[in-house]
Amino acid sequence: MPKNRNAFSSLAAWRRRALSRAVHRGWRWVQESGAVTADRPGALRFGRIGAGTRLAFPQGTVFGERWIELGSHCVIGEQVTLTAGLMPDLDLGPDPILTLGDGVVLGRGSHVVADTAVTIGPDTYCGPYVYITSTNHSYDDPHEPVGRQWPRMEPVAIGPGCWIGTGAVILPGATLGRNVVVAAGAVVRGEVPDHAVVAGAPARVVRSWDPEKGWQPPLRTPAPVPIPADVTPERCWPCRNRARPRVRPPADGPHPVASSTVPTRARPAPAACTPRSRSFSTPRAARALTTG
Repeated sequence: MPKNRNAFSSLAAWRRRALSRAVHRGWRWVQESGAVTADRPGALRFGRIGAGTRLAFPQGTVFGERWIELGSHCVIGEQVTLTAGLMPDLDLGPDPILTLGDGVVLGRGSHVVADTAVTIGPDTYCGPYVYITSTNHSYDDPHEPVGRQWPRMEPVAIGPGCWIGTGAVILPGATLGRNVVVAAGAVVRGEVPDHAVVAGAPARVVRSWDPEKGWQPPLRTPAPVPIPADVTPERCWPCRNRARPRVRPPADGPHPVASSTVPTRARPAPAACTPRSRSFSTPRAARALTTG
């Protein structure tokens, strides 16, 4: 009887593993099939979607696509909301309302709500759950529920090369300059100059760049060393399968010693780790970034 129970338990465990593998493989297939690109827009009809741009599946709320323009090589994570107009099926005129430049990254769960013009410059990276909006509720009438009062709308402009941290909020009327860093959880309103770091709620400038003095206050850590332009994926240390020591039993003793001269079998480096590459040659590489 114990042997039968063991056999049944092993069979049940095998079935669970097989089912788990099938579910994960099926979900990967669904993610790949449901992703939106210029070649496979699905039911979404954007005003423009550039080459190499990918919206991960599942997408968040998307409407007003006719007035949304996405540049080339943008990475849009899962559950990202992109809307133009207060509600679907509005005629917003001939000009685009929401514009993303080339190479923009929007992390998982982010929202870009554009009831009036919102522009995000090229090479701007947003962490997960960033909220960018051109609309805010008004509460002018103390006797009327806030949600029933007409909202205020002001354009939002985010310059090129910015980094917006996780959970940051960009309010209507905000204008961010070039290469601005927004700390996680910051609430930004008003104008932020070029090469500034802002933090807090409301956000204030905590560090800025001076052409003569450099960063003020000075950075507390040294600048990272960039990867040289001529480095190939096989030579890129984060990508390559570095040699690890194998343990060999010694000829004259009971304790094993490590030999660093015997490398393990090398595997090819991921194509997505090519330095300075904007395109993702493998779906898994793009999915790893958009779902992270």
